[in-house]
Amino acid sequence: MKSKSAEPSKGDASRLIDARISELNDWRGETLARVRAVIRAADPDIVEEWKWRGVPVWERDGIICTGETYKAVVKLTFAKGAALADPSGLFNASLDGNVRRAVDIREGEMIDEAALTALVRAAVALNKAARAERARKKAP
Repeated sequence: MKSKSAEPSKGDASRLIDARISELNDWRGETLARVRAVIRAADPDIVEEWKWRGVPVWERDGIICTGETYKAVVKLTFAKGAALADPSGLFNASLDGNVRRAVDIREGEMIDEAALTALVRAAVALNKAARAERARKKAP
C-alpha cells in the first residue's frame, strides 16, 4: 500500500513540473512550458499534479490531460479525448482507442493554441458534467 507521503503536495507538483521543464533544457522543455501556459490559461481552476513517478497532470473535476516528454515528442494525452469534439484536428495520436486521444508535438512544430484551449475547456466541461451526473445519481 502506498503511503500518502509518496505523492507530492499541490505546491510541490508545480515545482516538480518547473524542474522538469528546466532539466529538459531543449525544445521539449520549451514546448512543455508553452502548452502548460495554454492549459492553465484555459481555466484558472485547473490543478497541477505530479503522478506516476514523474508525469505532469492537469486536473479539474478529474484528469484533463497529461504532459509526457519523450525523445522525439511532447505528448499531451487527454484522458477522455475520444469523447471530445476536435474540429481543428489537433489529435494526431492514440486515435484507435475508445477513451484517450493524444496530441504529439515534434521539434519545430507549433501548436494551435486556440484549438488546444478549446480542447481543454471541452475536457473541463465533460468532467464537470460527469461529476454532476454522479452527484445526481447519489442524491436521494
